[in-house]
Amino acid sequence: FADLVLETWDLHCDRNGREHRTAAMGCQQLVLRRGQPFTITLRFSGRGYQEGVDKLSFNVETGPCPSETSGTSSHFVMTDCPEESCWSAVMQQQEGESLSVSLCSPPDARIGRYSVTLETCTDYQGSSYQIGDFILLFNPWHPEDTVFMRDENERREYVLAQDGLIYQGTCDYIFSIPWNFGQFEDDVLAICLNMLDINPKHLRDQNRDCSRRNDPVYIGRVVSAMVNCNDEDRGVLFGRWDNRYEDGMSPMAWIGSVDILKRWKNFGCQPVKYGQCWVFAAVACTVMRCLGIPSRVVTNYNSAHDTNANLTIDRYVNEKGEQERQSWDKIWNFHCWVESWMARPDLAAGYDGWQVLDPTPQEKSEGVYCCGPAPVKAIKEGDMLLKYDIPFIFAEVNADVVYWVVQGDGMQKQSIRSSDVGKFISTKSVGRDSREDITHNYKYPEGSEEERAVFEKAEHQKKSIGEEDEGLHLRIKVSEGANKGSDFDVFAVVNNNTDEERVCRVTLCARATSHNGTLGPQCGLTDPADIDIEPRAEKRVPLRILYEEYRDKLTQDNLIKVVALLKDHQTGDIIVAVRDIYVENPPIKIRILGEPMQNRKLVAEISLVNPLAVPLNGCVFVVEGIGLTEGQLVKELEEPVEPQAEAKFRMDLMPRLSGLQKLMVDFESDQLTGVKGYRNVIIAPQPL
Repeated sequence: FADLVLETWDLHCDRNGREHRTAAMGCQQLVLRRGQPFTITLRFSGRGYQEGVDKLSFNVETGPCPSETSGTSSHFVMTDCPEESCWSAVMQQQEGESLSVSLCSPPDARIGRYSVTLETCTDYQGSSYQIGDFILLFNPWHPEDTVFMRDENERREYVLAQDGLIYQGTCDYIFSIPWNFGQFEDDVLAICLNMLDINPKHLRDQNRDCSRRNDPVYIGRVVSAMVNCNDEDRGVLFGRWDNRYEDGMSPMAWIGSVDILKRWKNFGCQPVKYGQCWVFAAVACTVMRCLGIPSRVVTNYNSAHDTNANLTIDRYVNEKGEQERQSWDKIWNFHCWVESWMARPDLAAGYDGWQVLDPTPQEKSEGVYCCGPAPVKAIKEGDMLLKYDIPFIFAEVNADVVYWVVQGDGMQKQSIRSSDVGKFISTKSVGRDSREDITHNYKYPEGSEEERAVFEKAEHQKKSIGEEDEGLHLRIKVSEGANKGSDFDVFAVVNNNTDEERVCRVTLCARATSHNGTLGPQCGLTDPADIDIEPRAEKRVPLRILYEEYRDKLTQDNLIKVVALLKDHQTGDIIVAVRDIYVENPPIKIRILGEPMQNRKLVAEISLVNPLAVPLNGCVFVVEGIGLTEGQLVKELEEPVEPQAEAKFRMDLMPRLSGLQKLMVDFESDQLTGVKGYRNVIIAPQPL
C-alpha cells in the first residue's frame, strides 16, 4: 500500500464554534468547551483511508512543557469505542478521499491553547502532520464538568451575556450602573490566556501551573490575584480611593471591561489607572465568563473591612457627631465582589455552587492580595476554617459597628444601637434588568436560632441591640430629591416610645465622605437643640444641606454622611444614627430614531441637562454596546454647557448582531463625572 498522505484539512471553526457556544468569539480560531465532541475533516491525496491498513492517531499538547503525567499532553488512536474519561477520536464518515473524525476531550481537561498533530501509519511507515491549534474552555453545559450549571437561563446570563448591571449607591438608595463585560469581543480571550501565562505561579513552575488549569478553584484564585497589581505581579488594575485620578481614568468613568483589558495589553501589561471595587469585580467577571466559568458581580451594602478580624468595628465621635479618630477598620457604603459557580471537590460535601472571589486588594491571603474562592454556604454557616478566606468575608457581612461617643471630659460612652452591616446583598436578575436580593444565601434571618448558632460557631458575640421598643428611638430621613446642584433637607426623627414626656438634646452633622468610608470636610451642622417630646410622639429636627456648602467638598463618589446624636437627659444614654446620602447625578436620556435592524444604519440621540448653577466644561460622552458600536465612540463637545442648558448630540450606529442589546453611555466634565445611562435596543434580524 502507498503511504497515506494528508493533503488538506478543515477544523470547521464556524460549525464547531456554534455547537460549542463560542461563535461570538469570531471564526478566526477554533474555540471549544471541554468534554464536548468536535468534528474535523481530513482529505488525503491519491487514496482514501482504509480501515485495517492505515492507523491514525492524534497528539494534543498544551503549555510550554507538555507531559502525559501532568495531563498537558495526550496521544490517542482513532477507535470505535471511545472512553469518556480521556481524549478520544472516532471515525464519523468517509467519502472517497475525505474522512470526518470526531475528537473529544475529557470533561476535566486542562484549559488553554492546544496544538494538534495527526500521525498516520501504514506498514510501519509513518508521517506526522501539524494540523492546527485550538483553545479549550470550561464547559458549564457538561454534567461532568466541575463548573456544570443545570439551568439554561442561568447559563445564558452568567456565561453568555456580555452586558449587565452593577448595583451601587447606599442601602437607602440602591441604583445600578450598566457594564459591558464583553468577554467574546476580539482579543479578550487572548488577553485572558496571557494573564494566566504571566501569573507568578506560572513563572515559578510552568509545568505545575499548566497541570492545575483543569481546576476552576485554582483558576479563580489566580484571576483574583491578577486583576489587582498589589503584588508587583503585572496585574491589570491599580486601585485608588483618594479622589485624585488626574494621571489616569477615574474609577467612576469606566463602563466596560474591554477598554481596560485592551489598555493593559497595549501598555505591555502595566497596571491600568484606576480601579475601585466594582471595576476590579467586573473585570474579574469578564475573565471568568470568558474562560467558561459562570460568574456574576455581587454588591454588599454597608460592607465591613475588619482589619484585625475581631468582628467589631469601633467608631469614635464627639458630642457634635464629628469623627474623633481615624480607624483602620472601614465601613464601605457598598462593596462589590464576584461569585463564580463551581464544585468544591477539595472540601467536604455541601460546599459546591456559588463561591466568592474578591479581586479588590484589601488583605493578603497566603501572602498574596487575593481572596477566595470561598463557598457562600460556608459564609452562611460560619465555617471559618475552610478554604479560602472565610473569616474576612464573614466579617464583611456580619461585623458589628459600635459607636463610642467621646464626651467633653474624655469619657467614652457606648451608643446603645449599632448600625447594620451586610444589607441588601444584590446582583442582577437572570434575564431581566431588575435586582435580585441574595442576602439569604449569606446569612440566616436576624434574631433567628440559626443565626445564633452560626455566631457561636464563629465565636462572635453580637453586640448590636435590636430596635428598642422602650425609650427613645432615633433615625435619619432625607427629603425627596437629593439632586446634585440643589439644596435638600435631612431630618433627625425622634420617637418617644414611653408613657412620659422626655427631654433630650439632638445634634446633626453632615460631612462629605468617600465610598470606602473615609470622611471629608463638613458641609452642614446644627447647633445642639434641646427638645421635649410628648409620650408616644415623634419630633423632627431639620438640617438643610446647601449646594454652595457641598459643591466643592463632594468627591466623585457623590456621598454625604449624616450623623445624628441624641442624648437622653433622663437616662444619660446616647443614641447614634448614621445615614449615607447619595447626591444624584442628572439622568442621561437616550432616544432611538428609526426601526432598529441588523446591518442597517440606526441613529441614537443622547442628551443631558446641566442641573448646576455653573457651566460644564470639557464635556465628553463615551458610548459603547456589544454589537452596536465598534469598540467605544467618544464625542467631545466643543462648547461649555451653560446652567440648565441641554448637552445633546446624535450618532450613527450600525448594529451587527440581532436580539436584545444594551447601548451604554458615560458622561464626563469638570463639574459632573461618572454620569451613567443605558437603553435596551431590540435589533430585528436582517431579512433574508
